[in-house]
Amino acid sequence: MSQPFYHLEQQSGVWILRLNSSDHTNRLTRDCVTALYTALQKIGENAKPLIITGNQQFFSVGADLEEIAMLNGPDAYEFSKMGQALMTAVEQFPAPVHAAVSGYCMGGGLDLALSCHHRVAAPNAIFGHRGAALGLITGWGGTQRLPRLVGKAVALEIFVAAEKIDAHRALALGLAETVADDPVAETLRQITTGRAPNVGRHDGAV
Repeated sequence: MSQPFYHLEQQSGVWILRLNSSDHTNRLTRDCVTALYTALQKIGENAKPLIITGNQQFFSVGADLEEIAMLNGPDAYEFSKMGQALMTAVEQFPAPVHAAVSGYCMGGGLDLALSCHHRVAAPNAIFGHRGAALGLITGWGGTQRLPRLVGKAVALEIFVAAEKIDAHRALALGLAETVADDPVAETLRQITTGRAPNVGRHDGAV
């Protein structure tokens, strides 16, 4: 099932939601956030494990900064609430949710990955939150979820210094649970074999 912002399919009893945008960067616009929230509510009625992924170069670069720049105060607040609702819907989905991350996972895209229960990264995955370099900070819950995974000190580096984290450092920090050449295939394998991810394991090319 294809929509303007995602493609949804089933494989081996698993939902796979592939983020999509015309420029392939999978920006989380207001319309996109609304569409994803609606999709989660719908498929949650037939709860199965869910994989959220993007394409080989971009998981998601996060919110559309040009769109944000045009928002007034009330609209910006409403957009923040919309993003929080989406992340909560992911976190509270009635089945395990896995982020299969290739390429850039930035800003609100990182918030989305953090709201998932598990994360598998491709060797080319790059995680980060560039908001501080632009005078912004996330309002979508990443400031709470990231420290729980990597500790306060590293989370501050990522948020305040706008530091980018590659796949192997993400693995070492516990931000990713596995590194694999094909994160969707690896995630499907983990789900269908019933093998729970172990933080710090590496599968795939270095």
